[in-house]
Amino acid sequence: MHNRGLIKALLLGTSLTLSGCGVTYLSPSVQTEAAGLDVQVVGLTANTIKQANQAPYSPRELPAAFHSVAAGSGLRGAGALPDMPDGPTQSRAAIPTNLPAASQPHRYRIGVGDVVLLATKGTAKTIEGLSGLLSAQNQRQGYTVRDDGAISIPDIGQVEIAGLTLADAEAALFQALVATNVDPAFSLEIAEFNSQHVAVGGAVGRAGLVPVKLNPLELGDALAQAGGIAAQDADLTAIRLYRDGTLYQMPVSAFRTNPEMRHLKLMPGDAIFVDKSFDLDRAMAFYRQQIEAIGLKRGARLQALTELDTEISIQRAALEERRETFSARRDLDAEPRDHVYLTGEVTRQGRVALPYGRQASLADVLYDAGGFDTTTGNPAQIYVLRAGAGKDGDLGQVTAWHLNAENVINITLATRLEMRPNDIIFIEEQPITKWSRAFQQAFPILVNKGVNGYSGGGV
Repeated sequence: MHNRGLIKALLLGTSLTLSGCGVTYLSPSVQTEAAGLDVQVVGLTANTIKQANQAPYSPRELPAAFHSVAAGSGLRGAGALPDMPDGPTQSRAAIPTNLPAASQPHRYRIGVGDVVLLATKGTAKTIEGLSGLLSAQNQRQGYTVRDDGAISIPDIGQVEIAGLTLADAEAALFQALVATNVDPAFSLEIAEFNSQHVAVGGAVGRAGLVPVKLNPLELGDALAQAGGIAAQDADLTAIRLYRDGTLYQMPVSAFRTNPEMRHLKLMPGDAIFVDKSFDLDRAMAFYRQQIEAIGLKRGARLQALTELDTEISIQRAALEERRETFSARRDLDAEPRDHVYLTGEVTRQGRVALPYGRQASLADVLYDAGGFDTTTGNPAQIYVLRAGAGKDGDLGQVTAWHLNAENVINITLATRLEMRPNDIIFIEEQPITKWSRAFQQAFPILVNKGVNGYSGGGV
């Protein structure tokens, strides 16, 4: 009898409306009527997104320490780099230019590893006289310059040509042919240039060695043969040239517009590194490798490496100190930031800082910072609330940009909607979530009412 009465009381309680029980569950929603505010709900489409993104906004930039190119301290032999920007308020100015003095490249001299091509007129007398050299049908023969600086020609012998210009090598070969009583009707050319090169590394299409040939090699040609510059921000990318213990540089933006820089004559043994602002570790490793390969005397090589190490270490320490100071201020919330706010059915409510140096989309915030709770959130009711700039300090009009993601294809619109400071992202509850939460809050009260009614002898 007792159990039946309790069940009867519960059934009676559940039939009561919440208002009748004195209980009201308030579920937040976007409404066009608000106290003193003009609210306009605009559905997000491919066309209205353009309208939403027209609101002016420039993302905050990182401090200059995150963009500064390292500068030199003037150490002897290390090659003084341009001075570092002085102070945290320094703007993102173009990289200072430090070019080597103009020089006229010397005439090409044949070196070890080069391949020379020897050809004759092809007369019978010549073929008979050079029976071992050119008795085959092909009267052109290539010879590689050995490590002792000579080429070895059958029936002629060794001819030293390393270190000679092409004209001097022809004269030496002429004397060798005459000395062996062979008709010296021949031509000589360099088929492969392997002894002299310029190293190119860093942000280029194909890092490697670019050969130096008869014609002077220019900086623009060397970078083109390396696949071109692979960097998007020309103002923050430097072309660095290491030559004879000195480090030079120029910004990519100036290189592209200044013919003098593009036509800069390179010398055998030069090392070029395209450096993205703070990429000093890679640059240091590249220059170290090239210094080792240049073949300096041991003392000079060790001195150059030591001074370059010191130079880079000083620069890196100064930049790192500025970075750490900024990071500490940011962690203490002492740095100005732009934020958006997450509320409603999201995984984590709160504020989200907009990134430095780039735009953030609605999708960035929903699926990275806050998360979208699909179990309780209504995908058809996603809003971005944005207050306009009114007069006399008032809020003006509030626009509720409405994304209906019930069709998942519409989420692509979220990747294109740009966030603005103080945007509020709100996701409404699922209808069943509202009912469930209302029932969960009302159920204990209904039970109490039923029990009290039963105890009073009502049943």
